[in-house]
Amino acid sequence: MLTDWNPLLRQQFSEPYWAELQGFIQHERQVAEVYPPETDVYAALHLTSFADVKVLILGQDPYHGHGQAHGLCFSVRHGVPIPPSLQNIYKEMHSDLGVVPPDHGNLEEWARQGVLLLNTVLTVRARNAGSHRNHGWESFTDEIIRVVNQKKERVVFLLWGAFAQKKKILIDGPQHFIIESPHPSPLSAHRGFLGSKPFSRANAALEEAGRGAIDWTLSHS
Repeated sequence: MLTDWNPLLRQQFSEPYWAELQGFIQHERQVAEVYPPETDVYAALHLTSFADVKVLILGQDPYHGHGQAHGLCFSVRHGVPIPPSLQNIYKEMHSDLGVVPPDHGNLEEWARQGVLLLNTVLTVRARNAGSHRNHGWESFTDEIIRVVNQKKERVVFLLWGAFAQKKKILIDGPQHFIIESPHPSPLSAHRGFLGSKPFSRANAALEEAGRGAIDWTLSHS
């Protein structure tokens, strides 16, 4: 599927790491179950065009349970139980905006409004968190962050947790706005994610730049 990301990222496909990464994933799919399915690996780029990016939320690697991952960080398919980190995201959304959380964990409606839901690693072996780290995906997703940083319009970067905050060095455009807090995981949410008001702050930053707010409300299934 061709999108407006292709010309911006095309050079990556001729880098040495790319062939090695694709070979690794092809082998992994032959010997194990890998998530998300091949058709969903680049879903974040398919659902949110470069031109439309207003907010970038950075995750780590995909959910590694059956049927969960579908190419958008923190999001799960309809009919899949809402994971604990996303439950905390919804809890903060309710506290921040008064939005009633939906009965599902599918965040595609955010993606279609310009919220790029990007994991730093785009695949994972089933039931093995972090198993595809350090095989090349980080080079690719770092380039996506650099490309977004080059946008002339303001983008709000939501960096939740130390892992995401390490990517701050890739964001130096003075037009952009960075919101940092602890990760929404149950292990850390109480250390400052809950109460951080990321949704209203992101919208205030977008409106200040004349870009229009995100409607964070998600339809109930």
